Amino acid sequence: MDSIWSRTCHIPRREKLRGEVRSQAAVIGAGMAGILIASALQEAGLEVKVLESRRIAGGQSRNTTAKITAQHGLIYRRLIDDVGMDRARQYAQANQEAVDSLRRIVADRGIDCDFEERSAYVYGNGLEQLERELTAARMLGLPASFVELPAAAAGAVAFSNQAQFNPLKFIGSLSQELKIYEESPVKEIRENRLITPEGWLEAEHIIFACHYPFVNFPGMYFTRMHQERSYVLALEVERPLEGMWISAEKGGYSLRNYKGMQFIGGENHRAGENREGGCYDRLRRKAAELFPGSRELACWSAQDCITADGIPYIGGFSPDRPNWYVATGFNKWGMSSSMVSAKLIRSMVLGEKPACAEVFDPGRFDVDTVAGAVAEGVQAVKGYAKRFFQIPAKAAAGIAPGQGGIVFLEGEKLGVYRDGEGRLHPVDIRCPHLGCQLEWNSDGLSWDCPCHGSRFDAYGHIISGPAQEDAGGR
Repeated sequence: MDSIWSRTCHIPRREKLRGEVRSQAAVIGAGMAGILIASALQEAGLEVKVLESRRIAGGQSRNTTAKITAQHGLIYRRLIDDVGMDRARQYAQANQEAVDSLRRIVADRGIDCDFEERSAYVYGNGLEQLERELTAARMLGLPASFVELPAAAAGAVAFSNQAQFNPLKFIGSLSQELKIYEESPVKEIRENRLITPEGWLEAEHIIFACHYPFVNFPGMYFTRMHQERSYVLALEVERPLEGMWISAEKGGYSLRNYKGMQFIGGENHRAGENREGGCYDRLRRKAAELFPGSRELACWSAQDCITADGIPYIGGFSPDRPNWYVATGFNKWGMSSSMVSAKLIRSMVLGEKPACAEVFDPGRFDVDTVAGAVAEGVQAVKGYAKRFFQIPAKAAAGIAPGQGGIVFLEGEKLGVYRDGEGRLHPVDIRCPHLGCQLEWNSDGLSWDCPCHGSRFDAYGHIISGPAQEDAGGR
C-alpha cells in the first residue's frame, strides 16, 4: 500500500552513522520537518547532521496529502475564543508565512516538485459556523472568502494563495545538500550525545523532529498527545475536483487532485481502535458515490499526532534541557507546521525569540491543556489495565488468513497473526514503549498501541514510535 508519492519519487540511500561524530546541531528525523529545520540551520551557518532511523521521508511524510495551507479546518474562531486574539494571530500569520516561504524556496531553488497554486476550502452544512470562521479568519488577516456550493453543502470558507505539491520530490531535492545518516536510530541520549547502534553523534543543539518524541522524561509529551490514523485513495476520474477541500463535520472527507488523479481521504480513528477494520471499504463506497465510474490506482494510510489544545508543540523541549528543541503535534497539517518549525527553531538556536514562539510554546500548560492531558492519561490507563483483564479465550483457529487477534496461547495472552499459508506468528501484546496492550488493525495489518500510537507489523517489527524496539515476536 505505497502512496502515490512513494511510487513517483526515489531518494538515493545514505550511509549509516558509524564511529564517533560531532556537530553543532543534530536533527533527529529526516521527514519534512527535519529536512526543513536542518536546511534552515545550515543556511544560518551552523554545521548540521541529521539522524534517520530508516529512510529519508520514510515515515509520515510519504503518506501525507501534502496540502500547503494555513486553512486548518474550523480552527480560527476556536483559537480566538480559547487563546485570545494575539495568540490566534500568531498562529495564523506563522502558518500563512510558512506557505509563502515554501513557495519562495521552490521558486528560488528551482525545485521540480509539481508545486501548484490552489485555493483551500473548508466546507460544511452549518452556515452560521462557516460565517463565524470567515469573520475570524479575516480578523486575523488571512485571505478568506465565502463560496456558495450546490445542495451537497451550505457553503465553504475559501483561502486563496495556498498550494499543493509532491512532498517526496521536494524533500529529495532539499536533502541533497544535507549530511544525513540513514538506518541510524537514536537508542539513547547521554548529555549531548546521541547513541546509535554503530556509533554516536555529539552536538551542541539537539532537535527532535521525529514525529513523536521517544524520550518520555522530561517533556512528558506522551501525556499531552495521541495519534490518529486516516486513509487515502488515489482515483482515476474523468474530471478531478479543483482545489483542496476539508470537511467541517466530524467524519467528513478530504480532497485534492494530482496529475489528473483525485485523492479522497478520511475514515479517521484513534490509533489502536480499528480491530474490525472496514475503513478502506467505507472510503471506497464514498468514492463511488462522489466519483461514479472512477478507478482506484492506489491506497495508503497516514498517522498524525494530535495535541490536547489543537496547537503544535514547537520550541524548547523542556526547561531541564535548554539545548533541546522539539517539533511535534502537527494535528494533520504537517506541511505548513514543518515550515513554521524550521523558522521558529532556527531563530531560537540563534538566540532570538520570534513573535510566534508564545502560541507554539511546548511548555504551555493552561486549563485546556490540563484537561486534554487528563483525557490522554485516562486513555493510557485504560490501555495499561486492559492487559490484566481476563478476556474470553479465543481459538487461534478463528483467526482468518492474513489477519490477527488476541488469544491465549500456552497459558499466555498474546497477539497472533495468521499468514496466507496458515502459519501462526505470535507477538508480545505489550507495547515496549510503556506497556499498553496492542490492538490489531485490520486495515493496516498491524499491531497498534491505543495509548501513544506506536505501530508494529504483523510479525512484531516496529513501524513507527514512540516505541523504539520490536514488540517481541515469538
